[in-house]
Amino acid sequence: MEKKKKYSMTSGRWLLGLLAVTLIGWAVSACEPQDLDRTFEGPYFVRFTDTTLTYKESYSKPISLSVHNAGPILDQPITVTYSISGTAREGKDYTIAGTKGSIIIPAKASSGSIKLQLINNANNILESQSLVFTLTGVQPSTLQVGFGKEGALGKQLKFTIQDDCLFGGSYSGTGRVGSQTYSVSDVEITSTDCKQYILKNWNIGLLDFNATKPTLTFVDNGDNSLTIPPQSNPELSSTDQISGRGAWNPVDRKISLTLQFRLRMSNGRDTTVSYAQTYTPL
Repeated sequence: MEKKKKYSMTSGRWLLGLLAVTLIGWAVSACEPQDLDRTFEGPYFVRFTDTTLTYKESYSKPISLSVHNAGPILDQPITVTYSISGTAREGKDYTIAGTKGSIIIPAKASSGSIKLQLINNANNILESQSLVFTLTGVQPSTLQVGFGKEGALGKQLKFTIQDDCLFGGSYSGTGRVGSQTYSVSDVEITSTDCKQYILKNWNIGLLDFNATKPTLTFVDNGDNSLTIPPQSNPELSSTDQISGRGAWNPVDRKISLTLQFRLRMSNGRDTTVSYAQTYTPL
């Protein structure tokens, strides 16, 4: 009987101790802010949307370098200042449209942008130039530039301008078949050695390839003349062959090609068709 009583008293003390610990835990929890109740109160910041970008110098369209407000949208405009450094030369490799050194994020908008225009000064020297855009300040002062230690996150954008070959880039093309003139605006010319080039989408009003863009190879002779070596094309019959010649005008940078199609007829004989094209850089 005494043993049962002793066991009961021990159990009671243990339960009282557990209850006390639980109550203390509740009291401490009630005094501390809960994670679920914590909200981010800033500081909010502006940053470059991208941190690295690479374009070929032959890219002819304006490039938007976006800067966005990572906080709530404001009812007032945000003015962000920036600096430019790097090896690229303003006026020779690039230009900045609008007010250089300052970006405006309009009221009730989330982003603004720097308008960068590349200058194609292709000279068959395949090197690269760099541009480093650095955010330097922002108004209103309730915002900061970049996030994290010393605002490092999003504070800089490193832009690489890749040199392109002399004829590399985007073109519009025109061709004449009989009395009809046809044109396309999505032609691309590329090269890896600035000697042999690949022209994509030379099919201008000639044949229907169901929206495919057949390629054509031509060679720069180094004297503004071009050679189209004899070649076949997967979109043509295996017995057909393309060859020809061309020229590059250094004044307007237009490329003129005269293609010779040797076609195998159903009677087994070959016939040759001449076809002229002009490519204008965009």
